[in-house]
Amino acid sequence: MLAPTPPMGWNSWNTFGGNLHESLVRETADAFVAQGLKAAGYQYVVIDDGWQTDERGVDGRLVPDPAKFPNGIKALSAYIHSKGLKFGIYSCAGSFTCMGKPASYGYEEIDARTFAEWDVDFLKYDFCYKPAGADGIMLYARMGQELRATGRPIVYNVCEWGINEPWKWAASVGAHLWRTTGDIADSWESIEKIGFGQAGLEAYAGPDHWNDPDMLTVGMYGSGNVAHGGCTDEEYRTHFSLWCLLASPLMLGCDVRSMNEATRAILLNPRLIAINQDPLGRQGFLIERQREYYETWMKPLADGSIAVGLFNRDVSPRKMIAAWASLRLHDRTCCEVVDAWSGESLGVHDRAYAAEVPPHGVNLFHITPVKA
Repeated sequence: MLAPTPPMGWNSWNTFGGNLHESLVRETADAFVAQGLKAAGYQYVVIDDGWQTDERGVDGRLVPDPAKFPNGIKALSAYIHSKGLKFGIYSCAGSFTCMGKPASYGYEEIDARTFAEWDVDFLKYDFCYKPAGADGIMLYARMGQELRATGRPIVYNVCEWGINEPWKWAASVGAHLWRTTGDIADSWESIEKIGFGQAGLEAYAGPDHWNDPDMLTVGMYGSGNVAHGGCTDEEYRTHFSLWCLLASPLMLGCDVRSMNEATRAILLNPRLIAINQDPLGRQGFLIERQREYYETWMKPLADGSIAVGLFNRDVSPRKMIAAWASLRLHDRTCCEVVDAWSGESLGVHDRAYAAEVPPHGVNLFHITPVKA
């Protein structure tokens, strides 16, 4: 399996859009090491749309923009690999990419071979400019087949925005993850709509095949390519907590070269990452919704414990209760409750656990059954 747990890394799009260049990507790889991201498990450095020239070469191959990538893509890939990281690239199933650059429709074989020759480890494959009458699923199947034919292990990210319900078919065309939604924006409204909208998709996720509700906006604070007002640190904690419960790929979208301490504390929290990377591979699911604003989600873990998130989508604080019965535990079961963010034990409880949850906030904890 190429993706036994959800892929973790960084993508250039959220902050930089098409304004990416070689030195930026190299500095990002350096920051993965210096900021502790590599040690925490983040490994993919992915360049999105805008790395190409406006025309293919005379040999039919995609050409890196020489002004942005003067040393070429293979040299950039080698640099990232030298840091112990993996390299990802972008293309599109249509005639053009979303920025109007040459895409892979009709060139699947040569592009897959080119990516393999460049030692690419991850392909994000978008869905702009699909030719009229072309079958979208077949387009993704074509590229999946050509990637496999190269013999190089390349994680395949189907990014058709959930249009054809890819959770039902993308694994069969070789995808390891697939976008379930349109693009995320750096706003509470976008995070709320996309994240809580994943309820019901949990049956389609597991080791080597993951639902992808798009990249993280943690630490962007209203700047960058998908800026839309930004979020508070509390909202970013909620964002990260939900993505970890969802067993979502954790692809960072902020400028990791300049993260503040609050951002680092969120993205590097080892207990949250362990929930996301749990080897059981279960996607968390909604177990209770009250009055539209208050939701309880749970994620069974390989060690027999349960990760539980109490989410308050309202604008006022709310006391919320996780009842053992709703978590499929006998209400007389004694359970130790541990705060997932701090690691602090909150004691042994039976029947239920109650917590005050701030506006747009979350109380995320582990519940572990213990002997009475």
